[in-house]
Amino acid sequence: MSEAAGIYWLASYPKSGNTWFRAFIANLQRGQNAEVDINALDTGEIASSRGWLDELLGFDSADLRAAEIERLRPEVYRWTVAKEAKSLGYHKIHDAYLRLDNGEPLVSREATRGALYILRNPLDVAISASHHWGCSIDDAIHRMGKSDFEIAKNKRSMHTQVGQRLLSWSQHVLSWVDANDLRCCVVRYEDMLKDSLASFTRASDFLELKAEQVAIQRAIVQSSFEKLAAQEQEKGFRERSAKAERFFRSGKAGSWRDTLSAEQVDQIVQDHYVVMHRFGYIDDSGSPYFS
Repeated sequence: MSEAAGIYWLASYPKSGNTWFRAFIANLQRGQNAEVDINALDTGEIASSRGWLDELLGFDSADLRAAEIERLRPEVYRWTVAKEAKSLGYHKIHDAYLRLDNGEPLVSREATRGALYILRNPLDVAISASHHWGCSIDDAIHRMGKSDFEIAKNKRSMHTQVGQRLLSWSQHVLSWVDANDLRCCVVRYEDMLKDSLASFTRASDFLELKAEQVAIQRAIVQSSFEKLAAQEQEKGFRERSAKAERFFRSGKAGSWRDTLSAEQVDQIVQDHYVVMHRFGYIDDSGSPYFS
């Protein structure tokens, strides 16, 4: 294994800005004037990729039970870093930071160099997730509050990925940011919009993406929501859910103010008060901030 090898996980709850950040990395690493094709964001396989697992296991993982797949996943990541990796890898992951029965993290302690956790206001996540999952906002809010919530567990509908246990939105966040055996850097989606250069620079430094400010600024512009949405409009996006009309919908912060009912806001705050307060999304009384 190369001394520079290892995996940085780009971790997030679905629809929190992970793809946006991957587009930034792809543009930063390429370092050219033309933006990278959104259908060629070669920052690495998603952690739940069935193809990644099957290639290294040498057999079809669809024949295994979910628990058996989870026990094998750390081995796959460990093998990748030990035998194949020549440099740092940046892999998207939506799973919560889970531990197996033996205490081993799902992502492998040896293979993991750290995690960038991309955090977004759950009031906005609920809206984006409802479009992505093809369900009502109320249903999305319900799923986000379930401690046993899992995605891609139906092999027939999501054959390219294995099941991913998300837990509730709050549990997902805390599983990563409070893990005592993981280097983790948290960046808020809202700060990525409001103070882009500072946020992306801090994230880049953590991920050992050595780059000058001018290169970071160029990559930020190249991966702007407007450019990503325009590419999707022109050529489509292979990561778009079949249940969603578009992947890149608005890219704004605070859309919840014009979309959610008072009852829906109250439910999300009730479900996630502690984590929302900790990361500056609500005040002491539980009222959401508008910035």
